[in-house]
Amino acid sequence: MGAKRSLGRGFGWLWAAYAVSAFGTRLAFDAFPMIAILVLHAGPAQVSVLAAAGLAVGAVVAVPLGPWVEFRRKRPVMVAMDLARFAALMSLPAAYALGRLGLAQLVVVSVIVAAADIAFRAAGGAYLKALVPPRDLLVANGRFESTTWTTTLIGPPLGTTAIGLLGPMATVVADAVSYLLSAAGIRAIGGTEPPPARSAAPRPRAGGLLEGWRYLLAHPTLRPLLFHTVLVNALIMATAPLLAVLMLGRLGFAPWQYGLAFAVPCVGGMIGSRLARPLVARFGQRKVMLTSGTLRACWSLGLAFVGPGAAGMLLVMAVELGLITCTGVFNTVYATYRLEHTATDQVARALSAWTVTAKAATAALTGLWGLLAGITGPRTAIALAGLLLLATPFLLPRRDNAPSRERESAPVLPT
Repeated sequence: MGAKRSLGRGFGWLWAAYAVSAFGTRLAFDAFPMIAILVLHAGPAQVSVLAAAGLAVGAVVAVPLGPWVEFRRKRPVMVAMDLARFAALMSLPAAYALGRLGLAQLVVVSVIVAAADIAFRAAGGAYLKALVPPRDLLVANGRFESTTWTTTLIGPPLGTTAIGLLGPMATVVADAVSYLLSAAGIRAIGGTEPPPARSAAPRPRAGGLLEGWRYLLAHPTLRPLLFHTVLVNALIMATAPLLAVLMLGRLGFAPWQYGLAFAVPCVGGMIGSRLARPLVARFGQRKVMLTSGTLRACWSLGLAFVGPGAAGMLLVMAVELGLITCTGVFNTVYATYRLEHTATDQVARALSAWTVTAKAATAALTGLWGLLAGITGPRTAIALAGLLLLATPFLLPRRDNAPSRERESAPVLPT
């Protein structure tokens, strides 16, 4: 079984570091809005600005980090990003204790955390490709995906309980400590990291900021995959606030019912991530990616028909269970496919450009769908997003046109 397969001591520490930081992040999932509302008495417009600024500005700030990460050893970068997030987050309880906390500081911290997250992901993807043999990438990504959904299932409910019992800064401190523990775990990997891969061409300077996008847009299989994943994720996330308004407002669901409706289906992500490897072994990587990518686009339209009461709650849970299960399979397979088809000397820049694009698109569509819902109502806006999602499978790569040299370039870390 893939769950019992050992990928080595180094991967074990990397996985543990990811697990603790992911749990901290999910524990503090709603911490910033709650601090803004409960401590700073911010209104809806200010809370919206806080949410959008961290996502959008953080993505812009992270643009030059891709080339910077590419030509440096990845473990020190990951440790530095963890420590930067720890320091930024710990500034909040310090300011709160001194009575100096303000909305501007929340925005600045959210930007730092978002930018550091993008750089960490870019470095982490490149490091994983060097740490794990190509044949084990699917197993490794499956474990990361399963961990993501496990922490999503248990983190937010525990976080809201901790805020109620210990105050609004409790989960912020826990999240900050999780990054410190993550840095310690990455340091504990030990060994000598291979030097950064370099292309034969001279290192670009100003143009290097756009190198990740140039590489992705010129790639015959990564280009459509980028468009597909960015659009699907942005459309799903853009409707999340509208669904909250619909369920908590017009339909009269209690907050605990709303939280339960989205927490329980996360079990599907754990199931999907575990199914990915046997499905690929039986049907092949590309077929599983196409099928799961197509199926995950078919569920969201059902959310437009949610009604009040138990029936409405069961509908949301059923739709989310189907969506998240398919997403668990797709994310595991596509993350592996993306690493396999990215040249070793381009991984950090490509992943950085990918994440920046995804965050910027999500911020833009979230704002656009908010305006649309103001004109048409949340139910109509949710339905339109669901209809658009039905067209996204046509963006999936239908043929494997990647140059063979890229698929063969994944190095194996010497033992």
